[in-house]
Amino acid sequence: MTTQFTDLNLHPTVVETVTELGYTEPTPVQASVIPLMLEGHDVLAQSKTGTGKTAAFILPVLNRVDLKQKQPKCLVIAPTRELAMQVANAAYQYGEKLNIRVLAVYGGQPYGRQKSRLNKGVDVVVGTPGRLLDLVKQKALNLSKIETVILDEADEMLSMGFIEDIEAILSQTPEVRQTALFSATLPNRIKQTAANYMHDPQTVRIAHKEKTVNSIDQRFYLANQDEKIAALTRLFEIEPITSALIFTRTRAGTSELASKLNLRGFPAEALSGDLNQDARERIMRRFRNNQIKVLVATDVAARGLDIDDISHVFNFDLPTDVEVYVHRIGRTGRAGKTGIAMSIITPSERFRIHRIESYIKHKITEAQIPTEKEIAEKREGKLVESLMVWLRRGRAQREREIIAGLIEEGYEIADIAAAALKMARAEEKQRPIEKISPLRSGRSKSGRGGKRRNERPSYGSRYKGKNNNYSKNKGRRGGRSSHEAGMVRLSMSKGKVDGVRPNDVVGTIAFHANIPGREIGRINIEKEHTLVDIPEKFVSQVLDNTSKYTIHKEPVKVERA
Repeated sequence: MTTQFTDLNLHPTVVETVTELGYTEPTPVQASVIPLMLEGHDVLAQSKTGTGKTAAFILPVLNRVDLKQKQPKCLVIAPTRELAMQVANAAYQYGEKLNIRVLAVYGGQPYGRQKSRLNKGVDVVVGTPGRLLDLVKQKALNLSKIETVILDEADEMLSMGFIEDIEAILSQTPEVRQTALFSATLPNRIKQTAANYMHDPQTVRIAHKEKTVNSIDQRFYLANQDEKIAALTRLFEIEPITSALIFTRTRAGTSELASKLNLRGFPAEALSGDLNQDARERIMRRFRNNQIKVLVATDVAARGLDIDDISHVFNFDLPTDVEVYVHRIGRTGRAGKTGIAMSIITPSERFRIHRIESYIKHKITEAQIPTEKEIAEKREGKLVESLMVWLRRGRAQREREIIAGLIEEGYEIADIAAAALKMARAEEKQRPIEKISPLRSGRSKSGRGGKRRNERPSYGSRYKGKNNNYSKNKGRRGGRSSHEAGMVRLSMSKGKVDGVRPNDVVGTIAFHANIPGREIGRINIEKEHTLVDIPEKFVSQVLDNTSKYTIHKEPVKVERA
């Protein structure tokens, strides 16, 4: 029997609004989650973007919001400004007839307007972790009356380094509350957060038909970390790419990689959560119209993309979660077409390939990065192929006349042809074949074994229990040297007074020093400076890039503590 919205015990006005919007039958996640939330249960839902999860948590919230209260009763935490705006707009749309007051808060907007709205009274607050925590610290946002907390796209907030901000925010909410967590994947850290901050959560898993990975040609290429861009451009030279989606770990990484590809003669656009909807749609329109062939994106920015003819997916940064890998490569090989998925990894990441293979029950082929000779032959082959097209067409009458004139002046026809080909190859000089060094050894020759020390995310002090307050972290200081073997403590010239957060530190060091963010150890943010632990093998790499580090667009000095 098919479930209808009228069967879910929702407020009649809510059902009326949903019906007017053209919805009568709830999606699977809505049919599963709404009854549980109406009954007051905490919910741990594994569901992807596009399954209707926003309505799944907003509709039951609207059922019980007390409009007489000034303080917000529902808090929704989202990873990006774009998603926060989307959720806030949906909440306003569904609750318009109930006069629900909704406010979206995120970075890049003036604090004044947001504080003014909060002071007048708001029912539902939707925001990004950084701005929410700032407003809490400034005592502009009071979370003491919160009855429902929603964590949306929890796995993305984890990958972006927001998990500690989230835990700090949760510590300011009442212990007795309803919590719903939505995530496309459920890595261990998400499960740990659920165990710490949720009460007997009901788990909902929405099956999603993935394109079988067996139909996708999967390969991985080994490269040194600082030569991954060289490896990528060599693959671009050889592969028959009609459209490509490249995944990086960070938003900053998308812009940097797109810029480097453009400089090397491969037009690309960055797709990140920072883009407004108009800019995003403009880029997607150009991509669909084949005006650009390459998109560089993070996982969160790529969610919701509906494109059936992507020929290649590249993992420039391999995801830490195997399910994310499957989601990424599932964007190629659609609509009955053949797809190709390529991962560029360092020797120390080889163990991640073994994990993925174990999960998907499919072998990923180790392939070799194209050599300079292979690329040169490929370029020459394309040149001859293009030349043959024009020879077959026979549409070069004016060019024949020019050649005849040159012959009359005494030039040999072979020399004229060689000069013409030389001119035709001029653009190749703008794409020099970058050098690839011999591989430097990774941490493990076999790539197998137990959990590595540096594999876990380590962004500083942890919030261990539900009753911890954010202020308790203030007393946890670090000395000038690391207490962890193999780690070296560095000092950064920005601290709490500059609004520094752990993800700022990880982002700028990982990006500019070109090291994996997971390798960064404990971070202690002091009043005017920050201490950060770096594996000894990466210290010189970090210190060699001291002129590049920035936080909030301000330069940061990095030196040994």
